Amino acid sequence: MLEGMLRAGVDVFRLNFAHGTRDWHSSVVQRIRSASQTVGRVAAILQDLGGPKIRLGAIPGDKRQLHLGERIRFVKQPGGQSGELETTYPKLIDDLQPGNLVLCADGLVAARVSAKGSDWVEAEVTVAGEVCSRQGINVPGARLQIESLTEKDLRDLDWTAQHPVDFVGLSFVRRSEDVDQLRRELNRRGCQAQIVAKIEKPEAVDSLDSVIDRADVLMVARGDLGVEIDVARVPMVQKQIIRRCQHFGVPVIVATQMLESMRSSPRPTRAEASDVANAILDGADALMLSGETATGHFPLEAVETMNRIALETEQAVGDSLRELQIHLVAERLIPRPIHGRATDMTLAAVEAASQLAERVKARLIIAATDGGHTALGLSKQRGLTPILGLSDAPGTVRRMALYWGVLPVLFERPRVQQDYVSQATTWVRARGLAAPGDRLVFVFGRRWTGASSNTVLVHEVG
Repeated sequence: MLEGMLRAGVDVFRLNFAHGTRDWHSSVVQRIRSASQTVGRVAAILQDLGGPKIRLGAIPGDKRQLHLGERIRFVKQPGGQSGELETTYPKLIDDLQPGNLVLCADGLVAARVSAKGSDWVEAEVTVAGEVCSRQGINVPGARLQIESLTEKDLRDLDWTAQHPVDFVGLSFVRRSEDVDQLRRELNRRGCQAQIVAKIEKPEAVDSLDSVIDRADVLMVARGDLGVEIDVARVPMVQKQIIRRCQHFGVPVIVATQMLESMRSSPRPTRAEASDVANAILDGADALMLSGETATGHFPLEAVETMNRIALETEQAVGDSLRELQIHLVAERLIPRPIHGRATDMTLAAVEAASQLAERVKARLIIAATDGGHTALGLSKQRGLTPILGLSDAPGTVRRMALYWGVLPVLFERPRVQQDYVSQATTWVRARGLAAPGDRLVFVFGRRWTGASSNTVLVHEVG
């Protein structure tokens, strides 16, 4: 199945650490790496930390029907009385105030807090429905004292340091300091994985620019976000996040319920197909399948369907990309150098290379990169020329799998630049990616050249 997904277009596999054991995840990592080698396709791994997700405790019989107008109590410690519900976060009782809304089952069941004691709060059910053991709870508008990284997350990071993980997802980010905390923990363990800040809390939307400034990648996590804020706001917040990520040159993932009906159907709805296409038109770098591939009945079909929609959309996306390029230039939305990303010299070089490639009608842009900054900068130009990201660093190659428009390739670094041009040209010709008379634009990053300069050159295939 993993090999089939890779052939169907998967670039990144996400491991959800809210579920499963560390040993099980270790076995999955080994299977992903084996499948990637068999298929000959680069794949990155995203470890998604469970984070401070608040859940219901155990419920007798594992489920319970809540009726409209019923009064229930959320308690710190279960007392065995009817109507009491325990949570995995005892301090929730301290943080809740009368008037707060408590949502269960992804917002399908709701109760409003009406009274409070020292170790309990009472709430009246305003939307009836069934709740189950370990089901998630959201409290939109409440200011919770909960830490961004839980004790379990810290133990999971010990696992991270022992495995070839490329990205670590930080759940329920509220402020830039949450990202800083995770980076300190990664550095303490000597782990080079990049951070994906998941935007699913209103506080993160309010602090968006500062979160982008600290993170390596952003994710529009529409599941909890659509519960924490009014669902009517989600489409425009999604566009806002994507546009700000474009501004700062940061990759952005759009996630949750993209092809939700394919959990039980081999075909998506028309609305879902439009949702996928519109996220691409907005400028998303990657789209994520969740339940469709984690628990759905048609995981391979879901990947194939999303890939087909992406290909169809991008074949007709030229005009939209040009509009985005015009906007970037008119508004001077050129990514600025932040948090170890590309320098201003690299950004100027990739901007020039992208324009040069279009002017000479280049077949490919070939980025020789050490840390991936050159390839990311080229990706964020949103040009129409495909990009090859070549690096001899396996971790860099895997990270480039997330970058829009970039085909990552593990490529041995020759001693001199001219040999690189010759060998790379031979490589693309052997794979039918270029023919005699085609033009290739090469961009060499500063770290690759070993000097304080970038290089851009045009090569015509002989």
